[in-house]
Amino acid sequence: MNNSPSSQSNYKSQLSRKIAFQCFASFAAIVIGFLFVAFIAYDLLKGFIWVEDDPLYIFLKFIKNNLYIFLGIPIIASWVFITYHFVKKPLYYLDHMIAASEKLAIPTDQQIILPNDLKSVQDELNQAREMALRNAQLAKEAEQRKNDLIVYLAHDLKTPLTSVIGYLTLLLDENQISEELREKYLSISLNKAERLEELINEFFEITRFNLSNIELQYSNVNLTRLLEQLVFEFNPMLSDKKLECKLNVSTNVHTKCDANKLQRVFDNLLRNAVFYSFANTTIEITVTQNSSETMITFFNHGNTIEKEKLDRIFEQFYRLDTARGTNNGGAGLGLAIAKEIISLHRGTITADSKDEIVEFIVTLPRS
Repeated sequence: MNNSPSSQSNYKSQLSRKIAFQCFASFAAIVIGFLFVAFIAYDLLKGFIWVEDDPLYIFLKFIKNNLYIFLGIPIIASWVFITYHFVKKPLYYLDHMIAASEKLAIPTDQQIILPNDLKSVQDELNQAREMALRNAQLAKEAEQRKNDLIVYLAHDLKTPLTSVIGYLTLLLDENQISEELREKYLSISLNKAERLEELINEFFEITRFNLSNIELQYSNVNLTRLLEQLVFEFNPMLSDKKLECKLNVSTNVHTKCDANKLQRVFDNLLRNAVFYSFANTTIEITVTQNSSETMITFFNHGNTIEKEKLDRIFEQFYRLDTARGTNNGGAGLGLAIAKEIISLHRGTITADSKDEIVEFIVTLPRS
């Protein structure tokens, strides 16, 4: 629907003309009706033979002599009634508009209903009502995300922070502690502090993606080289779990993307595959490409993920393994950040799992 000022002005003019036309048409119909009835009555009565002293004849003669009064009074009365009716009509519309505006102030799922003459206004108000409902829901969700961020921030930072404070307090209070034990406590404190830094960086990253307008730095990226480098960097972690990583990709596959952000996505997907893979299995990364899109699939053998968990796997702060916690896992933001990055690339990321196989599929447009 066109909501421009010119279209609204045209609609108001049409409504005004319609009411004015109805008013004059009603008045004209009544006048014509009176004249028609008077003509028929006159035509019928003139055929009678009247006696001069007949009371009815005297009355009819009086009417004839004062015809302008007997026709004028009903016509004027009709004009007053019609004018009152059609002046009241805009006020009636105004009452409906005021009631509708009150509903817009506190929008509900109930449709706004106006008289048929205001159908166009009704449609516009219902559009505004639906938009207000959507905005209210978005505001509610944003507020909930903010509250969740605070709660999870407090929860996830508490454990490593408590450990750091505990070990540093112990070092401060124990004067006779051995050098070996001192180094051990300092090493643990440093690890916990670094873990804190990682968690804080994750929180800042997801907040940045949620609240900022991130601009991608597109370039023509050699996807083959990017994934080869990624697998090479993960070799120590793969060896620790006795895993292999097989890369199925043609030589020099290129795509337009933000290389740094896309590497962040692939890093997270491969890291998750390593964490959740069975030992002595193979992780496969496969790249296929057609004229319109590039598809990157991460495939690993691990516990089947239930459908309920798959539906929530890209939610912020959601962890598949709640026992893993923040001591040896992330804050549950990695996949949420990955989804934000892929969405910025106008692509998709999906997850599937069955028969102890887990697949993450990233699809990117080529243009």
